[in-house]
Amino acid sequence: MKYKKLGRTDISVSEICLGTMTWGSQNSEAEAHRQMDYALSQGVNFFDTAELYPTTPVSAETWGDTEAFIGTWLQKSGKRGDVVLATKVAGPGRPYIRGGRPIDPAGIREALDNSLMRLKTDHIDLYQVHWPNRPHFHFRHAWQYNTARIDREQATADILAILDTLDEAVKAGKVRAIGLSNETTWGTQKYLSLSERKGLPRVATVQNEYNLLYRHYDLDMAELSHFEDVGLLAYSPLAAGLLSGKYLGGTIPPGSRASINADLGGRLQPLQEKPVAAYVEIARRHGLDPTAMAIAFCLTRPFMASVIIGATTMEQLATVIGAKDITLSEEVLRDIAGVHRQYPMPI
Repeated sequence: MKYKKLGRTDISVSEICLGTMTWGSQNSEAEAHRQMDYALSQGVNFFDTAELYPTTPVSAETWGDTEAFIGTWLQKSGKRGDVVLATKVAGPGRPYIRGGRPIDPAGIREALDNSLMRLKTDHIDLYQVHWPNRPHFHFRHAWQYNTARIDREQATADILAILDTLDEAVKAGKVRAIGLSNETTWGTQKYLSLSERKGLPRVATVQNEYNLLYRHYDLDMAELSHFEDVGLLAYSPLAAGLLSGKYLGGTIPPGSRASINADLGGRLQPLQEKPVAAYVEIARRHGLDPTAMAIAFCLTRPFMASVIIGATTMEQLATVIGAKDITLSEEVLRDIAGVHRQYPMPI
C-alpha cells in the first residue's frame, strides 16, 4: 500500500480509502465491522463517512447509522489511533437534517458534535463540506447548470462563514484538517483565497466523483490540484458499479445497488452501455478484472490523494483493495485513452 499526505498537512493516508455509505442499508453492523477489520489488515488506514449515510436509499430513518457503526467498531477495537477518519456535514435540501436549511455556523457546530458522539471519538481528522449551499453541477446537474442564477455575494459570505466556524473547530481540537466535496474550481479557489487572506484553515482535499465514465477533474480542477496542493478524493470510481460490467445488457443482479436505486443516481441510462462494454473488453483482452482495472486507472492520476472504494461483500472488497497491486501497461492506458476520446462524457 502506498501512502500520501493530505494537501499541505502532515496527515498520511493510504491511496485506497474505505468508503462506508452502504453500511446501515445494504450492510449490517457486523458486516461493516468485518470490512474495517479486513481493510486495516491490508494497509488501508483511511475511512470516509458522512452524517448523511447510509445511502441506497438515503432516508430520514437511517441517516447517522453509518457513523454509529464506525463508532462501535472504534470502541470495540481500540484502533482509533490507527485510522484517519473523515466525515462530512450535509449541505442543504434534506428536510430531515436540520430542516434542510443551508450550511450555517450553528448547523456545523451541531453536526460536528453529533458526528463526534456517534463516532465515539474526540476529533475528526478530515471534516468535509458534503456539498455547497449554492447550485452546482455534480449529481448529474451538469445538464441544467446555470451560474447566472447564483448570488455572488451570498456564495462568498457562505464560504467565509463556513471557514470561520471550521476555524473554531480546529482551534478547539475537534478537527485536524478540512476538505470540500462536490465543489467547483471557483469554489475551491475561493476557500483557498479567503483562508490565506484571513489566516483560516486551508482546504486539504476535494472529494468529487471521478471514474472512467466521468473525468471532469482532468481539466481545470487538475490544474488547481497541481498548483495548490489540493488532492482529489475520488468517489464512485466504479460509476456506482457500472464499470464492473454487471449491468451490461440490462442485467440487474439481485441485491445490487441498481435493484434498490433504479437509475444509479442518473448513471444507468443507455449512453453508458457502449463505453462500459468497451472498457470491459479492454480489461478482458489484457487479462484484467474490469473492476480492478477501473480502480487501478484512478490510481494513476497525478492529482489523486486517495480513491474511495466501497463494497457490499468481502469478495468485492478484496478485489477493489487488490487493485493497488496492479500496474497498467502503456498499451492498456492507450486503449483506455481511445475509448475516452470516443465517449468523453457518457453519464
